[in-house]
Amino acid sequence: MNTAITWKIRIAAIFLIGTCAASFHHAALAADVWPSKPMKIIVPFSPGSVQDALARSFSNELGSALGEPVVVENKAGAGGTVGTGIVGKSAPDGYTFLMAAASHNINGSLFNKISFDPIKDFTGAAYIGTSSYIMMTNAEFPAKSVAEFIALAKANPGQYNYASAGNGSASHLAMAYFNSMAGIQLVHIPTKGTGDAITELLAGRAQAVIAANVAALPFANDSRIRFLGVSSEKPSPFVPGVPPIGDTLKGYVFDSWFGLLAPASTPNKIITKMQSEMSKLLKQPEIIERMRRQGIEIGNLSPNDFNQLLVRDYVRMANVVKASGAKAE
Repeated sequence: MNTAITWKIRIAAIFLIGTCAASFHHAALAADVWPSKPMKIIVPFSPGSVQDALARSFSNELGSALGEPVVVENKAGAGGTVGTGIVGKSAPDGYTFLMAAASHNINGSLFNKISFDPIKDFTGAAYIGTSSYIMMTNAEFPAKSVAEFIALAKANPGQYNYASAGNGSASHLAMAYFNSMAGIQLVHIPTKGTGDAITELLAGRAQAVIAANVAALPFANDSRIRFLGVSSEKPSPFVPGVPPIGDTLKGYVFDSWFGLLAPASTPNKIITKMQSEMSKLLKQPEIIERMRRQGIEIGNLSPNDFNQLLVRDYVRMANVVKASGAKAE
């Protein structure tokens, strides 16, 4: 082969290799820069739900801290499994997160078939805190205490309804667990979110709702609704004077964690960054006040500790689902 042609081939090859190497180098650098585009927090329930209100309470500040917008998207359906499944199947690139709560683990035991594994398909990205629940009735309903509610329900089996945020939601299981322990029969009205469940209560189509603090507290001074009890073991500082449900129904305790989950295999550096920025936000006075108004006790867990909590809670909720006898309808 002609020497000149050989050298031209060699030069072209060297140029091609150099170009490819530069492309890979720039791609690697781009991957190291996170975030470089808007992020999504998927809320698996409708607007007005517990997770929706919580996600929107910090999304703007989180976007400012990370340097890219954080958009909250509602993907409701099937007790939260639709939106959760979307996140579980998303690319683990740090641009899609799930606003999760107790219902995340409940679904693993409540539904016979779901498109995701609550533990294996996710990783804890940022722990936020915990919340108890409040049992509410329409103010026109005659029961003025948990004991009176149970007595009326026992005297009228199958005649009263309770609404929830949907099959598999925490509000569904909390009430089913209550029914099981109290030995009463209430008819379940599943809706697309806690806001919708409370609407059913206000309209008189449901006689009871057990909702997380974040959804219930705005109605603390609403004359149309009566608070009967809190789900925590001890009285809640958020609703002074409202006794624990467990004072009447011995052993009844139900609470929820809140946090951001990411698809499994999301790089540790992204998880660490998200947790770090959320931790800073949760120390800001204005964020603390927003959380207080929503009845959330802020916590601080590392991503590893959060993942351990998820596993423990999964086992706990499986036992609660079994005890309640609840099944997705």
